[in-house]
Amino acid sequence: MRSKLQYISQGATAKEQEHNIQQALDNGADWVQLRWKNAADEQHQKLAEKVRVQCAHYRATYIINDSIALAKQVDADGVHLGLEDEGIEKARRILGAGKIIGGTANTITDVLKRIDEGCDYIGLGPYRPTGTKEKLSPILGVEGYRKIICYLKEHHLHFPPIYAIGGVNLADIPTLLAEGVYGIAVSKAITDTPVIISDFKQLLS
Repeated sequence: MRSKLQYISQGATAKEQEHNIQQALDNGADWVQLRWKNAADEQHQKLAEKVRVQCAHYRATYIINDSIALAKQVDADGVHLGLEDEGIEKARRILGAGKIIGGTANTITDVLKRIDEGCDYIGLGPYRPTGTKEKLSPILGVEGYRKIICYLKEHHLHFPPIYAIGGVNLADIPTLLAEGVYGIAVSKAITDTPVIISDFKQLLS
């Protein structure tokens, strides 16, 4: 069974990224997505290799954000692809059947596309406004998740685990789970206060 809590890394430098990921792992994170925008390729690869070792030590699932090539290069557990990134099918072809491939979605059309592509999980959001991402898609709120998941159930569609993302906090978890969300992806709250991981996990279980 996949972790219900994904930590999406933060940090302007490789040192900050490595530190924040270590803190998250030390506090119980068992799923880490390395997200480092605008990094030079060589720096990005070096960090990705270091994080692979960190995650392996803790037996944590290790996902690379955006780059199929980098995920292949460092033998990560998988890749997460945004709506404007390379396709799920391409990732599956390059990485192989055993790797985890996640995809971002914002609308029911996006979700149906992701289902059709055969991704392993969907990061659906944003739940509320967040400062950790540029070019934010329209905010969903609880009503947005309700409409999308109701549509999928009413049409008897088989869908992969859906993770809520974008400013999700502890108080939101019971409501999101009740709407049919599988888990959550968190960045800032865990980066700022890594000890909160145990609280997130307790509520998600």
